[in-house]
Amino acid sequence: MDKKKKFVAIAKVGEKGQIVIPKEARDMFDIKPGDSLVLLCDIKKGMAILKSDRFEDVVDKMMPGGGE
Repeated sequence: MDKKKKFVAIAKVGEKGQIVIPKEARDMFDIKPGDSLVLLCDIKKGMAILKSDRFEDVVDKMMPGGGE
């Protein structure tokens, strides 16, 4: 089965400030319970959500050899 490459959904913010990530999006990005997500926020550009392992990949590319 081919994975969808694009998906659009609306997520409501609950009383405690939580959102539910739709199943289709969780499947697309292999998000499992307990996974950590990174929120990137810019007041003018909006918000992006990344799995923390993907964010670490980006940082490693931006800062090769970091932490060695």
